[in-house]
Amino acid sequence: MTQLAPTATLIDDINTLPTPFYLIDSARLQHNMQIMRRLRELSGAKVLLALKCFATWSVFDIMREAMDGTTSSSLNEVRLGKEQFGGETHAYSVAFSDAEIDEVIGYGDKIIFNSASQLARFAARVQTLKPDMPIGLRLNPQISSSSFDLADPARPFSRLGESDIHIFLSNLPTISGVMIHNNCENRDFDRFDAMLADIEARYSELLHKLDWVSLGGGIHFTAPDYPLEQFAQRLRAFSQTYGVQIYLEPGEASITQTTTLHTTVLDVLHNQKDLAIVDSATEAHALDLLIYRESAALAQIGQQSVDIAPSVGDHHTLICGKSCLAGDIFGEYDLGGRKLNVGERVAFANMAGYTMVKKNWFNGVAMPAIVIKRLDGRYEVVREFGYDDFKHNLS
Repeated sequence: MTQLAPTATLIDDINTLPTPFYLIDSARLQHNMQIMRRLRELSGAKVLLALKCFATWSVFDIMREAMDGTTSSSLNEVRLGKEQFGGETHAYSVAFSDAEIDEVIGYGDKIIFNSASQLARFAARVQTLKPDMPIGLRLNPQISSSSFDLADPARPFSRLGESDIHIFLSNLPTISGVMIHNNCENRDFDRFDAMLADIEARYSELLHKLDWVSLGGGIHFTAPDYPLEQFAQRLRAFSQTYGVQIYLEPGEASITQTTTLHTTVLDVLHNQKDLAIVDSATEAHALDLLIYRESAALAQIGQQSVDIAPSVGDHHTLICGKSCLAGDIFGEYDLGGRKLNVGERVAFANMAGYTMVKKNWFNGVAMPAIVIKRLDGRYEVVREFGYDDFKHNLS
């Protein structure tokens, strides 16, 4: 079972906690887990948490009851999945090294290689150490739903997986399954259905010879308007047609809309538009906003819960981070003429996926604490960071 961090404390009033901090809402997380359970029941698919997106193990006790295990991208992640989550532990990496492969095999229940050369290099080692360990190979179908070239696994010259069916057929029965990860924030079921049909048309000979197929992550099936039953039926039909166990690897879908990043306004100024500087930084605490040039929605101003999407206008407010990066901006917002004040709290929405796993010490900006709102309404501070963490991050 998950153990609380050594610094864990309980508080009743979140407003007494210094900012910045990430706040994970257990009730919202539980809602996503109910959808996970429903999908598993309807489809027969197994679902694995993608640790590359979210690895805050203090809430694994909520997630492990609705999910079948974890999938990883490194030795550290496969170990964390084994030790803190349990269930099935799938080991994948773009490239394993000789120095780590034995340990990876020790922690994993399945191992998936990214390339035929990695498979050739390490398959015998797997069979020696764990003769019954299923081995897979990543399949890149060269089609994608991604609008971001940076995140598109099927982009031209991609190093992520093999595409030639003959490579897979020639490695049977060494491999018993494949991992296909070609979706990226795909909210469109029809697009998913069409891409899967294309994969079936080109790889059916291979699919009929496999025991399991992972369809990866990037499918936003926990969205309120997603046709879950139709999605489940499509998965079940695929499974029955080819006689395979289907796996999904949800990351963002697992934790979407569960977490807010709470900050405090440190300064306000005006330079053609109103500007507010908070005690956080996008490059340090919400890196994907910079990477994909996106903005965050507002979830709270002061004591008031809000739902304000980013927008652009002549009289809007820019909320900025405190780092030295000129483009450190959380977003621009129409506050209806309202002015933000120094000392006022501001919370940003949907701050779980690819945030805590990417946080860093840029500029030495204070690292947000990690707080969980439990189902009984109390707040649990499971992790705080200080100067020693900053100092020992380097040498």
